[in-house]
Amino acid sequence: MAHPVMHFEVSGNDLGKLQSFYGELFGWKTQKVPGDMPYAMVEKEGDGIGGGIGQAPDGNGHVTFYVGTDDPQATLDKAEQLGGRTILPVTELPEVTIALFADPEGHVIGLAKGM
Repeated sequence: MAHPVMHFEVSGNDLGKLQSFYGELFGWKTQKVPGDMPYAMVEKEGDGIGGGIGQAPDGNGHVTFYVGTDDPQATLDKAEQLGGRTILPVTELPEVTIALFADPEGHVIGLAKGM
């Protein structure tokens, strides 16, 4: 697969409740990220991908998957040419560069470089 799914994210109103739910349901092990960010990383196991569970800052929960790309800006540009729109421009975080776009029907997809 040229651009594999690299990461998933589940967010909602109550981080602790979501961590507990997915931990009990699927046995996912989570680790809260340092600092004030209400987010926990889901440990990658076996052939699966890692992910995150977070608290939605606006109260609107979502599920997003992140696709690997060597050039997030070029991928955003192509998404827009194909009828999508940028939701979050290319953003550099300490360990990864991310961006978000909506497809023509409004589904939000993440892009990741460096995971």
